[in-house]
Amino acid sequence: MAVPKRAPYVVVGAGIHGLSTAYHLAKELVERGLGSGADVLVLDKATPGAGASGIACGVVRNNYFQPAMSELMQACVEVWESDPEAFAYNPVGYIALGAAVQESDLTATYERQERIGYRSELIVGAAEVDAHMKRLFPDWRAQGVTICLHEHQGGFAFNVESVLGLRDKCLGEGVSLLSYTEVTGFRFGADRAVTAIETSKGEIEVGEQVVIAPGPWAARFWAMLGLPDRIDITTPSGRIVPDRPMWTYWNLQEGEITVDPLMFATADGGPPPVIHLDTDAPLCTDDGELVTDELWGIYFKRDRHGVQGGASPLVVEGDVELDPYPSTTDVDPGFPDMWCAALSHSMSRFEGCRAQYKTARSGGVGAFTADNFPVFDYFGPNLYAILDSNHGYKMIGVGREVASVLLGGHSGLLHPFRFERFATGDLHPVSSSPYPWS
Repeated sequence: MAVPKRAPYVVVGAGIHGLSTAYHLAKELVERGLGSGADVLVLDKATPGAGASGIACGVVRNNYFQPAMSELMQACVEVWESDPEAFAYNPVGYIALGAAVQESDLTATYERQERIGYRSELIVGAAEVDAHMKRLFPDWRAQGVTICLHEHQGGFAFNVESVLGLRDKCLGEGVSLLSYTEVTGFRFGADRAVTAIETSKGEIEVGEQVVIAPGPWAARFWAMLGLPDRIDITTPSGRIVPDRPMWTYWNLQEGEITVDPLMFATADGGPPPVIHLDTDAPLCTDDGELVTDELWGIYFKRDRHGVQGGASPLVVEGDVELDPYPSTTDVDPGFPDMWCAALSHSMSRFEGCRAQYKTARSGGVGAFTADNFPVFDYFGPNLYAILDSNHGYKMIGVGREVASVLLGGHSGLLHPFRFERFATGDLHPVSSSPYPWS
């Protein structure tokens, strides 16, 4: 389509967040009699799903120690469950297994899930957890696990198909999508409201609101808006932590083994839940070589071509300013050995799986905020930013909340993620997980 000279609502980014916002905004405009889907324009530097959303591992979970994350994820799971077929969503559930150090965290998470009506069960004690897992997988053999949070909601979605499902929902509401159109700048009025968006194909005047959903290009847009690359952070106790980087980049360590997907099934032949295992038991390769004797963790799920998953990410060394999202991920050389050893540690069926390891374009590079949690906020009178800190793909419901905010509503679910929290000390609690996003 040709570049329009003007659009009432402009969404930058055609990943999960951008498309979900556009779709829900179009629906709200019609339902409230305020306009139509044709008032919404989505811009993307490539095509829908060409960025992070298109190679995300696709896991959908509510295993969050932070109350605000857990409550927001409940709303997101509702959206996934609203149309599983269109979103290529597989509601197989999610199992989080932890060592003794994580018992209090997972117990608190379960109690919160109970309060908000999120279906899950908690199993405590090494013998009890082992029995629960063996009922699902008779060859389960992981050691050092004393607690299990089994979410009966959640699961995973196929990444590209889910993005295309959202794209089709947008098109069905009359939303316009403009691909291969890179945003290069913003023109501001006297009150710092965005009056126009500068793109590689020309300038577009903005009538009402702009939403940026840049995924891993967050730091680039942050700089484009003239926001500080380093900030002072106030802790909940009132202590000032000065001069912290607003953005850091992490390589997401993910891969897959090419096996018959049906070999990873439950005892009754059904689809397996997504599994996240954290343990402090020594991890050794099948040849007996020690990988680590410290707390380690992996996650894995059945995929179309085998078993896919990952481990804790690594901080990116060097400058990612020019290309924060390369076509391949810099996976740590030791990751394949570690991940395959961990699969074998979990179940005997994975013994010897290292030979089937395949390096795949999965995970990519994630842009993390100063506290590793999202920022959802206005940065001008009509400029809203969705900066997901790599939690993004599973949070399909954020767009529904943002659409309401754009039309004058208030979202209690998004409020805890305002940028102001770094100055006021309203930070999210930190768990004992080895993962920066938990």
